[in-house]
Amino acid sequence: MRLLSLAAALLCAVPAVANEWGSARLEFGAVDGPSLAVPEAYGSYARGCIAGAVELEETGPTWQAMRLSRNRNWGHPETIDFLKELSVFAATQPGWEGLYIGDISQPRGGPMLTGHRSHQMGLDADIWMLPPDRLNLTYNERQNLSSIPITDDFRTLNENWGDGHFEVIKRAAQDPRIARIFVTAPAKLHMCATETGDRSYLRKIRPWWGHFYHFHIRLHCPEGEAGCRNQAPPPPGDGCDETLAWWVSDDALVPKPRPVRPTNAPAPRGRAPLRLADLPEQCAPILRTQ
Repeated sequence: MRLLSLAAALLCAVPAVANEWGSARLEFGAVDGPSLAVPEAYGSYARGCIAGAVELEETGPTWQAMRLSRNRNWGHPETIDFLKELSVFAATQPGWEGLYIGDISQPRGGPMLTGHRSHQMGLDADIWMLPPDRLNLTYNERQNLSSIPITDDFRTLNENWGDGHFEVIKRAAQDPRIARIFVTAPAKLHMCATETGDRSYLRKIRPWWGHFYHFHIRLHCPEGEAGCRNQAPPPPGDGCDETLAWWVSDDALVPKPRPVRPTNAPAPRGRAPLRLADLPEQCAPILRTQ
């Protein structure tokens, strides 16, 4: 059962504070389908929404959407087209039947009930590191099957990494629609050390925490969509310098002692959830109309 009933219940339970306490995630999480509009992304990857999102079909000839209960297999048409094309390429790799595709976006984008800060404009998607060996998984299997980690220590790759991962990530990064790919640092290090041809695509591959069960693709704002804001481009170069080495250093990976907080000190405040008023002005109409 999808999370929508929970979102709807939460939304009904807090009407008095809806505009004061992060109601955006509750409202966007409660919507079951897209707006009936021309597809267009608004805002930024971590503060935005999407009109006219399209659904990635639950199963296709070279892909399956995972964790269907989340209802996050929606995106901009350019994202959906890209994922389908990449899955066709993945199916050419030995041992890969295609792709298992994780979260893309909610039907109208916006903040999610759980998990990601990004994925708000339908231009982000998570692709599992688990090479599909079959594409007839049932609903329950998609709910319970787990992906695989490609590192055990966050410094080196493990036996789960293979040539198919290299080729699929490389193919994705070479696509002009792609702005960035987020992946665990050992994968980037390996690609930097292994690539002997054109290295320009490596600039788009960025190390980031938590991306060892999946890699995260991010598309540029589609041409002509003035309400969509691109992230600043990556720094010049292929990103294979000493900055990359930091990600597998003790400074990055060894936990630092936390300072002792006085017993009478106030608890640290977390990041405030987004309100609908924090999003672009186009998002309220997208949320509340057909």
